[in-house]
Amino acid sequence: MDKTFWLDDAVLAALRTCSMLFEEIECDPSLADTAAFLEHYGFTAEQTCNAIIVVAKSEPVRYACCVIPSTCKLDVNKKVSQLLGIKRCSFASAEQTLQLTGMQVGGVTPIGLPEMPIFVDLTVLNNEKIVLGGGNRSSKLILNPEELRKVPHLEFVEALGIPR
Repeated sequence: MDKTFWLDDAVLAALRTCSMLFEEIECDPSLADTAAFLEHYGFTAEQTCNAIIVVAKSEPVRYACCVIPSTCKLDVNKKVSQLLGIKRCSFASAEQTLQLTGMQVGGVTPIGLPEMPIFVDLTVLNNEKIVLGGGNRSSKLILNPEELRKVPHLEFVEALGIPR
């Protein structure tokens, strides 16, 4: 019998295309947001990462995905704007995120996205394993952060996140 996959189909296809090694877990959708997930599933805040879609506040509209440890907040005003070469950007709305990626907030992952820059805070490499969204709110992806090097358009960046 085939294994059941909880991950979003596009995410699973991208993982396979990139030959990434991963584990997955099923997640109660009501516990997909970081604080509830950490409390219920017992992962550490250092190894649990948030993938956040940002949007340029200029024309043409451009998007990027930023991945930071849940112990940090995203430096969207300075660092992300600098990386995109623009004056201002902001967090994409839940509606923009869903329309662009097909993923709901709480399940966004940098794997299987449409073509866009992907910036990952360098500190995620300090973990043996990290937890990311599974492309939906009912799964989480667990992998060695070195596997992210296989993702197209992904760049590790110093000081993307600001410690809380």
